[in-house]
Amino acid sequence: MNQPNTVTVKILDKDYQVACPPEQEAELVVSAKYLDKQMRSIRETGKVIGLERIAVMAALNISYELLQASEGGDGKLDIAPDPAPEAVTSLNRKLDDALYQLRQLEIG
Repeated sequence: MNQPNTVTVKILDKDYQVACPPEQEAELVVSAKYLDKQMRSIRETGKVIGLERIAVMAALNISYELLQASEGGDGKLDIAPDPAPEAVTSLNRKLDDALYQLRQLEIG
């Protein structure tokens, strides 16, 4: 039996084993490093607590970047290294407010 190719990536100081074809290994490592960078940035704000919520915020930010890049004219998904900071900040603020309201509902 063939053993699936697994790659270990580190995100927020935790190791994750991910199955990946050998020809996509480099892209996986780059993607994991980018995700780690995004999650660390969110965690450093101190506004979002909990690994799951940090991951959701990072996923939303990356999805936003992807959508902005795909609307960028030629339809190619060339993601810019730094999206418009004001737009991401505004989106983060809205998400923080929504998460705060959700927490209040959970408490009450």
